[in-house]
Amino acid sequence: MTENNKKATFGAGCFWGVEDAFRKLEGVVETAVGYAGGDYDNPSYQDVCSGVTGHAEVVEVTYDPEIVSYTELLDLFWNIHNPSTLNRQGPDIGAQYRSVIFYHDHEQEKLARESREKMDASGRYPGKIVTEIKPAPTFWRAEEYHQQYIEKTGQKGCHF
Repeated sequence: MTENNKKATFGAGCFWGVEDAFRKLEGVVETAVGYAGGDYDNPSYQDVCSGVTGHAEVVEVTYDPEIVSYTELLDLFWNIHNPSTLNRQGPDIGAQYRSVIFYHDHEQEKLARESREKMDASGRYPGKIVTEIKPAPTFWRAEEYHQQYIEKTGQKGCHF
């Protein structure tokens, strides 16, 4: 990672598919799946799936802003999930699958809020956008078998 690279953190359902989408974007230097936004230190996958920790499945994206902008990351985020379903993406139900943007600085917060307003006004989704926008909390890296899961297994996505 160079000193010019930045971090972005997104939750948009099952983190396997979210990570896979971001990894394919030019300018993304590195990704990691993990857990954020809960009140339990160093949670395991089982802890998060139990629903008691308050964490979301997220992807921490390290990107080169000279190649890909935060706005382009947001565009991808909005296109890979339904941000109008509360605590649900497809067949995955639970707060760990919520739509959330964890911002790392004031510029990211501003851009995230503006893009959410624009997306909500677009009428693209059947309901109101429920995506949370919050300061980036501690990111807890998920177990190694979850990292680049789609690539490792050759699957096409999270839902079959």
